[in-house]
Amino acid sequence: MSKLLKSAAIGFASLAMAASALAGQITVEVNKTKPLKLKQDIASVAIANADIADVTVSDARSLLITGRFFGTTNLLVYNSDGDLILSTDLVVSTNSTNLVSVSRGQQKEVLNCVPTCVNAYTTGTASTPN
Repeated sequence: MSKLLKSAAIGFASLAMAASALAGQITVEVNKTKPLKLKQDIASVAIANADIADVTVSDARSLLITGRFFGTTNLLVYNSDGDLILSTDLVVSTNSTNLVSVSRGQQKEVLNCVPTCVNAYTTGTASTPN
């Protein structure tokens, strides 16, 4: 019976560790940096799309997440034993007060105009003049 209890305790501990590695999504604005403090030391980080966000290890337990372009990617953080200590989605958005909409026929273009205007996204189809 004690082997069964020991196995159950080990299984529960593993499940608890895996659950703690999952986190809700993190949102950061384009051209802004958000600090993130972890409870364990960081050995390595991986980001799926470095064009969307950049992650820097600032000390043993802290990350700096910088939004680079609009979109969603994911972040994985590992400790020195190779255990996953954080798995989360990163959403890079913009402050809506910086957006300007331009309509050309059926095409709508949204620009983020801080500090200069860049295309945030385009919808619809472009009409071709004769």
